[in-house]
Amino acid sequence: MSPRSHYLVCHEREIHYREWGAGNPETVIAWHGLARTCRDMDDIAQHLAARYRVICPDTIGRGLSQWSPQPDDEYCLAFYARLAVSLADQLGLESFHWLGTSMGGAIGLRLAAGAMRGRIRRLVLNDIGPELGAAAVQRIRSYAGRPPQFERVGELEQYFRTVYKPYGSLSDQQWRRLTETSTRRMPDGKVTPHYDPLMVAQFEKHPRDYDQWEAYRAIDVPTLCLRGETSDLLLPEVAEAMRSQGPHAIVVEIAGCGHAPALNVAEQFQLVERFLNGSEAAAANPQRLAR
Repeated sequence: MSPRSHYLVCHEREIHYREWGAGNPETVIAWHGLARTCRDMDDIAQHLAARYRVICPDTIGRGLSQWSPQPDDEYCLAFYARLAVSLADQLGLESFHWLGTSMGGAIGLRLAAGAMRGRIRRLVLNDIGPELGAAAVQRIRSYAGRPPQFERVGELEQYFRTVYKPYGSLSDQQWRRLTETSTRRMPDGKVTPHYDPLMVAQFEKHPRDYDQWEAYRAIDVPTLCLRGETSDLLLPEVAEAMRSQGPHAIVVEIAGCGHAPALNVAEQFQLVERFLNGSEAAAANPQRLAR
């Protein structure tokens, strides 16, 4: 079944989302990372759509969703969480699973402990935890806050291949799709990544946004954490602590990846699917997964 695009107004902001597997009885909300778009979820959403309805939103200020007229107040986890609640309410979702990469996982973590406690049934955190590596934050801020501009889409693709190399193994076709779904043309004709550069102000205006140990310890649903083998965002000691606190997450290391695994290969599909289907033992074995 082909995906469909939809738009909803949530707290006076237009939010775009892609829907896969419409009509399936169970739902997965799949939320992308900080400077990305819902199209990052295409591969795993297509796979999961055989069983699940998969909702893939664009965060405010990204992709086809509206840019915030109040960036200092609205580019933060609290507002993203409010948008997510409104989206789920309007879609009539009483319970569902949450799959989030990086920032998308941080939103799900906050919701599972708070406003959506009892509604999120299973939580998948893709290379994100309740504490961030400081070096990774500086690295992300260095490129996300000042998105480059290029004369040609091919130049932008080479840029994406460089900054997103830690995603792991992407085919030429997948790199081209990532580029074409992440490109915005400027008034002068140049091309640049498809997001509002002001979204990076989150780290200045809300500096404690990603310090979420208290919330993590309050989560009481099965939780799977995927960690890129060389991730500088989810540090090994943080991932290890996640095993013994809060929901006692199953932590699986993805070989050949940094921040963050692209969720674009069969082994990763199957790992997530087994967990969502209720098989913790299968998801936990092996503890290290080839990319």
